[in-house]
Amino acid sequence: MTDMTYEGEAVPSRGDYPGPPSKRIIVSYGFWIFLLSDFIMFSAFFATYAVLAGETAGGPSGKQLFDLTTVAAETAALLASSFACGMAALAVMTAQAWKTYAASATTFLFGVVFLGLEIGEFARMVGEGAGPDRSAFLSAFFSLVGLHGLHVTAGLLWLIVMVGQIATRGYIPTTIRRFLCFALFWHALDIIWVALFTVVYLIGSGL
Repeated sequence: MTDMTYEGEAVPSRGDYPGPPSKRIIVSYGFWIFLLSDFIMFSAFFATYAVLAGETAGGPSGKQLFDLTTVAAETAALLASSFACGMAALAVMTAQAWKTYAASATTFLFGVVFLGLEIGEFARMVGEGAGPDRSAFLSAFFSLVGLHGLHVTAGLLWLIVMVGQIATRGYIPTTIRRFLCFALFWHALDIIWVALFTVVYLIGSGL
């Protein structure tokens, strides 16, 4: 079969294509499916929260409970962590060891700060008698925000594993591919948090 052309470049005909796609393409495709399934799960939790946001059962509402100063600090920490993760991914792709470790450590540090602030917020609310068993609104709130926190925790553990693999195995295609998957996951959590910050905290505070 003859080759076709597209924008001046030769495109092999169907019969000229080699065997199955590379592992990089297969893993990337599969990981995108995983991320999309995660977004679908979060969408269900967002929808549940939207339905139950006004069901306070006579208890405190978001406007009474949310401390936007703390939430702003959480947001800043996660955004800084995401930026550092991007720098780490660039360092991994160019095999720059000290930049990889420095950026990964910064990513981890800001991620821990974010989790610490979130756990502190949860502890304060429970201490004020506004735990997840107080109302349907609070059950939905703790479920949605807690689910994101669990993802952040899993991401931090994943980062530790990835840095360990780079330290022991070097910048081989497998470790690079895995680190880039982690970076994509971490940025996805950042996007979800921006939506969560807007829907739960800003709207919930009446802003």
